[in-house]
Amino acid sequence: MYFIANWKMYGNLKTLKSINKVIEFSKRYKNKKFKIVYCPPYTLLEAFSKKVKKTTIELGAQNCHFEISSGPFTGSISPMMLKSIGSKYVIIGHSENRSTGETDFQIKNKINSSMKSGLNIIFCIGETLQQRKKKLTNKILKNQILKGLPKIKKLNKILIAYEPVWSIGTGIIPKLSELEKNITFIKNLLKNNIKIKNSKVLYGGSVNPKNVKNLASIKNIDGFLVGGASQKAKNFIDIVKKTII
Repeated sequence: MYFIANWKMYGNLKTLKSINKVIEFSKRYKNKKFKIVYCPPYTLLEAFSKKVKKTTIELGAQNCHFEISSGPFTGSISPMMLKSIGSKYVIIGHSENRSTGETDFQIKNKINSSMKSGLNIIFCIGETLQQRKKKLTNKILKNQILKGLPKIKKLNKILIAYEPVWSIGTGIIPKLSELEKNITFIKNLLKNNIKIKNSKVLYGGSVNPKNVKNLASIKNIDGFLVGGASQKAKNFIDIVKKTII
């Protein structure tokens, strides 16, 4: 099971100490089969990298540029830069970035460059509320997957994060039957169209300690992409515990 902590635009060097409890927790339950990945803002990547260096916790970034190494792109971070600082994962295609203009073509190029640099991808997909009401969920998910994934090998290094846009930050989550159905659709699509046999599909969207046990009861779910609830160590630990114990 994967537990990805997406801190979004949150945190500074003072809040870094909050992961001490998570580090201790990960040591106590190291025999359990789960992986914790923290994705803090760029400004904390180096400090996080040093903090988790001798632990089982791994580091990820929240986005990157499509240029693999360097170039005249002011304010951007390349996959190789992320790799050099200790990142092993990168989130690509998050709806918050899609909503500000990030296209499927850009996402595809970012995934391609990130994989060539050796990073693991957390590829976000999901439908809006309007698309759901129009019963377009499957069409949107298929479109995002087929347009976003490049035709390259080692696609097993990709985690799919299914995040219904209408669920992010709202406290509203899909019915378990609906979520299981959508995850099954995603896995079948990856198997039949992309040739990924053992795909990993995570859920993201208002995950918290109160609802995670029900969410974890879904047989085909492989973990969670956690936003606000990951910013407090106790909440994040509770989410992991209620899933794996």
